[in-house]
Amino acid sequence: MQRTVFVARDGVRLVADRGGDATAPAVILLHGGGQTRHSWSRAVDRLLAEGFQVINYDARGHGESDWSPEAAYQLADRADDLATIVGGLRVPFVLVGASLGGATSIVAIDRGLRPAGLVLVDIVPEPDPRGIDRIVSFMRVHLDGFATVEEAVAAVAAYNPARAAPPDGGGLMKNLRAGDDGRLRWHWDPRILADAPTLHHGVVQHAAEALAALPDLPVLLVRGLSSDVVSDAGVAAFRHMLPRLESLDVAGAGHMVAGDRNDVFNDGVIAFARRTLRVGAAPVAS
Repeated sequence: MQRTVFVARDGVRLVADRGGDATAPAVILLHGGGQTRHSWSRAVDRLLAEGFQVINYDARGHGESDWSPEAAYQLADRADDLATIVGGLRVPFVLVGASLGGATSIVAIDRGLRPAGLVLVDIVPEPDPRGIDRIVSFMRVHLDGFATVEEAVAAVAAYNPARAAPPDGGGLMKNLRAGDDGRLRWHWDPRILADAPTLHHGVVQHAAEALAALPDLPVLLVRGLSSDVVSDAGVAAFRHMLPRLESLDVAGAGHMVAGDRNDVFNDGVIAFARRTLRVGAAPVAS
């Protein structure tokens, strides 16, 4: 993978890893809120091995990408970023968006982006507010950071006790940054939490109507069966809006599906991408 920097319309630098044959159909990976592109590491390896081109980027305000000077973190800003990321592609592409990344994808499609397929990872237009509140509460309670990486590991384990604790904090350090005071803080701008989640959900619910108006766009929902964000009622409401919706329920996975059951997640996404894209397809004419 090659580190690549894209520049958004407002000048924010977006850092990505890009790999694979530039003429091959592409899979664009959009991580969830509070995460970084490293959450897709194992998925990237599989996708490249299967012959796809992959672009895996840090959302604005996350990871190595810039923090917006104006705190421009609306879904419309993120959708514009996605349009920048795919703007130079001359091949068909599939979007794979987890949580915030999925919401970004839906809004981008409503604004005119036309992928060959869409994978939504544990996100629906009507998520369970209790699960969302638990995520936001976890993010807000640790804004002052941690004295050690072990404290951060313990906090994550307390939030998701069902997941096996990592043997050390090396992987988690990719999501942390050291401040001048020596404390470790999450690698995202705290201002992304300024707006109430319900504001973003309203935007997504409206934008999702565009999916119903695009009958030729395949959509796959990958849900962790232990998720407290995507409920049966949320899936049913989405399917009522989009009867053609495909679904993959992943046992033993919560909201962080790719991290909890990466093997099943990869198999499902690759099967969908293979049906949707033809690996080695000729580039789309400019």
